[in-house]
Amino acid sequence: MGIPLLDLKAQYLTIKEEMDQAVLNVLDSSVFILGPQMKALEQEIAAYCGTEEAVAVGNGTDALVLTLKAFGIGPGDEVITTPFTFFASAETIAQLGAKPVFVDIDPVTLNMDLDQLEGKITPQTKAIIPVHIFGQMLDVERVMEIAARHDLKVIEDAAQAIGAEYRGKKAGSIAHASTFSFFPTKNLGAYGDAGMIVTNDRDLASQLRMLRFHGCKTKYYHEEIGYNSRLDEIQAAILRVKLRYLNAWNEERREKARVYDELLANTNVQIPGRDPQALPIYHLYVLRTEQRAELMERLKAGGVANAIYYPVPLHLQKAFQHLGYQEGDFPVAEKACQQALAIPCYPELSVEQQREIATIIRG
Repeated sequence: MGIPLLDLKAQYLTIKEEMDQAVLNVLDSSVFILGPQMKALEQEIAAYCGTEEAVAVGNGTDALVLTLKAFGIGPGDEVITTPFTFFASAETIAQLGAKPVFVDIDPVTLNMDLDQLEGKITPQTKAIIPVHIFGQMLDVERVMEIAARHDLKVIEDAAQAIGAEYRGKKAGSIAHASTFSFFPTKNLGAYGDAGMIVTNDRDLASQLRMLRFHGCKTKYYHEEIGYNSRLDEIQAAILRVKLRYLNAWNEERREKARVYDELLANTNVQIPGRDPQALPIYHLYVLRTEQRAELMERLKAGGVANAIYYPVPLHLQKAFQHLGYQEGDFPVAEKACQQALAIPCYPELSVEQQREIATIIRG
């Protein structure tokens, strides 16, 4: 059958009894929206991240949109982010009428190059969205210091990084607000769409709860134009079960990455770079190689799933061509998009399978 990029069925079978019971309990309760499972999950995620508040929403994209809106981002504003990330990181800025402004990435970690960040700030800049790509945190405290000098908001896009740390502090615990995606393929994944916003600002959390429910605190009394972005009880119950296993699963991913690092040393592929002060969770294990097409063919022939993250940097996407960016504007991100290739890396992957994959890669 080959080796999948991620085996969600194998994960489910390890926790099947607990998961089935959690879903059945929700069905038996007949409470499906804004219920006790969601509220309990909010408390548990806040405790896990070390924040005062957590606000559950429909998905990770909504988490960004709602947070930007709560910070008053709109037409005429600029928000700085990275061109090497999933489309939603910049799409959400544009959805509110603001302008995404990109900063090239660090050639080792593939996170935003913070040495270039301050030079992108203008009088129109209102916020910064750093992204912890592939589950490795960047130095958010440094971003906060830069933001403080210019009176800017910082929103961590931690969609791929729940449980990751930097100098012992967890993703989500440092910025003015942080967003998570619980898309099924994430390290903490629901069985559908789900998202979360964490913050230490209780007034912000109150506003976010209002925005996620059509702009009202009391049903049918609408204080502003909001959204319909509520995390349902079944997904909350599923995530509560999985959250109990998250640290162990993340540690197993780190062990898989360590094995790959050893197996792929001294080959013609570049293993993922790491900031020594970061504790990654390896949402993806992404190689870089000049011979990507050839390697993809070899892996495919050997029954090993693989995927490109990401084929086109955001500044060269058709949807953003009106911003006026050109090829060559962000050379490190562009090169990463030409070279990056994810291979299987998840807790249920065996060492024997890793050796098989490494043998194919070594050619």
